Amino acid sequence: MADDECVRAGQTAQAVRAAVEGEMRLLDPEVRADPARVLELLHPEFTEFGVSGRRWDVESILAVTSGGAVSVESPVEVSDVCGVVLAPGVVHLTYLADNQGRRAWRSSLWRLTETGWQLYFHQGTLTEHGG
Repeated sequence: MADDECVRAGQTAQAVRAAVEGEMRLLDPEVRADPARVLELLHPEFTEFGVSGRRWDVESILAVTSGGAVSVESPVEVSDVCGVVLAPGVVHLTYLADNQGRRAWRSSLWRLTETGWQLYFHQGTLTEHGG
């Protein structure tokens, strides 16, 4: 899913693919509705600065996602995915997300842990256009 120009071959490509896969799983309404599946993907020290300006952590994310606030009818549309390995076991992803016409640039840091790739940090910034 990530643009070829953003991904290099070998272990770098594998790391980026794993982070992209994790990010897409977190955007899946069925995954978001299952706290155990969300917990597998979030690092214990997870922090997010949302498009609303709100600061989120694991507990606040679980409260919202397990509370039925996630819409199954309208999945988030993702484009312009780019991933870069910043250091061994650390991947930075950026992408454009469209959630029912609300468009935001997204930035995520994924860390490789003993249990697999986990989202450590995420930020969203509203935009009127992409590119």
